Amino acid sequence: MAGARALSLFAAGPLEARELGPADLDALQALFESNPAYFDLAEGAPAAPGAARAILERRPPEDMTFTRKWSVGFFTAGGVLAAMADVVEDLIASRVWHIGFFIVAGSAQGGGVGRAAYEALEGWMRARGAQWLRLGVLEGNVRAERFWRARGYAEVRRRYSVEMGRKTHTLLVMVKPLAGGTLDEYLARVGRDRPE
Repeated sequence: MAGARALSLFAAGPLEARELGPADLDALQALFESNPAYFDLAEGAPAAPGAARAILERRPPEDMTFTRKWSVGFFTAGGVLAAMADVVEDLIASRVWHIGFFIVAGSAQGGGVGRAAYEALEGWMRARGAQWLRLGVLEGNVRAERFWRARGYAEVRRRYSVEMGRKTHTLLVMVKPLAGGTLDEYLARVGRDRPE
């Protein structure tokens, strides 16, 4: 039914996680615009007017297999979008989930929203069969690197000359095992992430 609210996926502390769709474009764009520091760091400019639509429509490159892409919004009890995560299920290999984008509203930073949203998201991914989590962090984004390392992620390689907006970055590829595996086991499954 058009305009109907998406079903809840899981609870994240005081937040409700729901799958985002076209009806959430304005809220998602407002979330992006509330965090100009990220977009300045990543792209060298504020969030473009179509940034929300681009995230919802973005898919992995054609040479990467995957099962499903999820855009998860974390909403307050008052219905305000406080954070979002863009997640890909079974990226490159079975049971490898990728967090392609994770952002918290500027007004919610430092209040535990990111931590609560991530911890619930990890539990949800694990319950859906994830054994490995991977993501990329922009070199120089010290706050993000500290956040992900504190959640148990370890760097496995670096990708150079990654273009985003007006900027070119070095990307730290980070991985976290959820089922007790080693990084060597992960790298045997996902050759793309082996150090050069």
